Amino acid sequence: MDRRSFLKTTASLGALTTIGGVIPLVPLVADAQQPAKVARIGFMTRAAPTAPATRMEEFRRGMRELGYVEGQHFILSEARYAPGKNELLPELIADLVRTGVEVIVAGPVDSMLVAKKITSHVPIIMTPSGDPVVMGVVESLIRPGGNVTGITEMAPQLTPRRLELLKEIVPTLSRVAILWQPGSLSEDTFKQMFRETEPTARSLGVQLQVVEATAVADFDAAFSAVIKERAEALIVLISPMFNLEQRHIIERAEKHRLPAIYEWKEFVRNGGLISYGADLTDIYVRAAGLVDKILKGARAADLPVEAPTRFDLAVNVKTAQALGLTIPQSILSQAVAVIK
Repeated sequence: MDRRSFLKTTASLGALTTIGGVIPLVPLVADAQQPAKVARIGFMTRAAPTAPATRMEEFRRGMRELGYVEGQHFILSEARYAPGKNELLPELIADLVRTGVEVIVAGPVDSMLVAKKITSHVPIIMTPSGDPVVMGVVESLIRPGGNVTGITEMAPQLTPRRLELLKEIVPTLSRVAILWQPGSLSEDTFKQMFRETEPTARSLGVQLQVVEATAVADFDAAFSAVIKERAEALIVLISPMFNLEQRHIIERAEKHRLPAIYEWKEFVRNGGLISYGADLTDIYVRAAGLVDKILKGARAADLPVEAPTRFDLAVNVKTAQALGLTIPQSILSQAVAVIK
C-alpha cells in the first residue's frame, strides 16, 4: 500500500489518540498547490558535518511526497552539532533565524529547547522524546499556544505490550522493573501507563517495580534497587537523558544480566536486547506535513501536537545469546531490524 492509500485508510478511523486525549485526524497529505515563493526551512541535526544526516533525508522524503521540489519550492538550511556540543546551539540557531528561515525543524530535545529561547516568532516543528507540556514548551498538546508544535515520540501506551514481549522471551519471568526519568512524562501520564500495565502484569503472573533516575549519577542506585528487589527484567521508558546516556544503561543491564526492552532501535543497535516504540522514520516524514501547513499560513499555536501512529520492533540476537536467551520466531518475524 502506498502512502496516499495508507493515509486514506487511516482517515476513515476519524480520530487520532494522543497522550492528552483525542484530537481530530489532521490529513498529512497537502493539496498539490505549493507556496509561490521559495521557502527557507531550517533543520537542526545532531550529526557531525561529515556524517550522513538520516533524519534530514527522511524529512526531505516527506517534502517530496507532498509535491515539493528542493531548490524550486524550498531551500533547506541545516545546522549540525555533535552530541555533547550543546554550547554551539545558541549561535547555530541564531544564525538560522538571521538567514530568514520561515520555520525550523528542531528534532533533538536540546536543540528544540534552545530554539524556543532564541526565537518566539519563527515557528518550530519538534519531535520531542519527552512530554512537551511537562517541559514547558507548549501549553497543551491540543492547543500548543506559542510558536512550537510537532510530533511526539512518546508511546507509554505500549508498555503492556513491552511487558508481554519480555514474557515471551523469558517465560519464567515473575518480576519486572520499570525505569523512568521523572519529568520525561507527566505524573498523570505515568500513573495512567502504570494502571494500564497492571492488568497485563497480573494476567502474566508478573509483579512490577518502579525505579527512578533523573541523572546519570542515579543509575547505579537505580540498578541496585532493581537487583535488591530481585527483578528479572527491565522496561526502560522514553527519556531524552536516557537516549543520550544509553551506553550507561545498556552496560548495567548487561552487567546484571537483565533482559531489557527499550523504546528506540538505536538502543538495540548499541547492544540492547529489544526495542518497541515509535517509528522515528515515519515521524520525520510526517514533520514535513506540519511544515507544509506552516508555509501555507497555519499558526503553530493552532496545530495540535501529534502522537506517533506507526511503531516498530527490533531485536539483538547476539545480546540474547550472551544472556542465554532465544528470541522466539514470533518476535523475529515482527522485527524491522535483527542484529546478529
